[in-house]
Amino acid sequence: MRIIAVFVLLLSGIVVTPAQALDNGLARTPPMGFNNWNAVRCDVNQAFMRKIADFLHTRKIDGRTLQQRGYNYVNIDDCWALPQRAQDGNLVVDRAKFPDGIDGMANYVHAQGLKLGIYADSGSRTCDKKGFPGSFGFEKIDALQWARWKVDLMKYDNCNQPADDNYERTVARYTAMGEALLAAERETGQKILYSLCQKGDRGISPFPWSPQIGNIWRTTTDIRPQWPRIKMIIGKNIPLHKWAKPGAFNDPDMLEIGNGELTQTEEQTQMSMWSIMAAPLLIGTDLTKASEEDLKILANDDAIAVNQDPLGKQGEQVSNKGGLRVLSKPLANGDTAIALYNETDSAATISTNAREAGMLSIARYEVKDLWSKKVTYSSGTISAKVPAHGTAFFRVKQVG
Repeated sequence: MRIIAVFVLLLSGIVVTPAQALDNGLARTPPMGFNNWNAVRCDVNQAFMRKIADFLHTRKIDGRTLQQRGYNYVNIDDCWALPQRAQDGNLVVDRAKFPDGIDGMANYVHAQGLKLGIYADSGSRTCDKKGFPGSFGFEKIDALQWARWKVDLMKYDNCNQPADDNYERTVARYTAMGEALLAAERETGQKILYSLCQKGDRGISPFPWSPQIGNIWRTTTDIRPQWPRIKMIIGKNIPLHKWAKPGAFNDPDMLEIGNGELTQTEEQTQMSMWSIMAAPLLIGTDLTKASEEDLKILANDDAIAVNQDPLGKQGEQVSNKGGLRVLSKPLANGDTAIALYNETDSAATISTNAREAGMLSIARYEVKDLWSKKVTYSSGTISAKVPAHGTAFFRVKQVG
């Protein structure tokens, strides 16, 4: 499959090698932060993004801020630009929304030790119905502009594609931007995390080309704060573990914790499953309106530690019995994360054992529940009564 990707690049006249984007040194663990789309959609503006940056930087949950826990990207989604480019081809910031410009917004978040993300589209116009300028044919101009603005992440969507779009042209479009970002880095020194948002549109799979040219890539259609959607996305993302590694991660879309339509059990499931699947943890709710319970879910240090483990492994499913799933993820210090995930509509007992989960066969294991924080000991069996739509999440240590 690697040969196919190289052939596509040669046809498009681009000389970048497929693995080059992964050598940018970014996303050694899944990125964490915030994206405004699910909170305010096209009503994004400077005041709101500053408010979120301030919240990440200053609001303490159990003694520490979300920024201190690793949430450091503040990502602006669609609708930040004016509908037309300038005469020189550059994108124009909507100054009614961002009076200090995107560079001013970058300066603001950087002063707090945070990072700024921006949104663009690989077609002629962006996805919002107002249709802001896309970057197709303007890749070098736009990448250099973002780099000069000191943008740290760029999310690249896939609307309004050319009429003759197909697999090869999709790969060429996304690869062209990847090369443009690297060229902009060479000119300015500004590294930009490349977030691909092709989503498998028109039946074009995001594999194997996305992991070769980007840092993270969407694996499913857009998320919504509804259990059937969350369940579907988890099911689609679970089998993709072989593609994940430091610098390159599957992205099943934003965290919906706090958006109001999920139960606390379902919110804990999303945090648990995104953590064991090594998915980006990008908050999609207005944090200033989130409940203390929601904030505590997002601030779960044990879940975050599993997500940010330096091995960069995505948890692998070791069993699935009628929707009662077991996932296992090896961790850098020799521990193993275990998720007992119940996607069904009834409570059930889910069990696994050390051998099935890929651990060494020894006499004794320490089992920490990452939600209750209770520690127990086991001779090899890991089991829990899991509520409907719930996930029991454990860190297992071999102790003798």
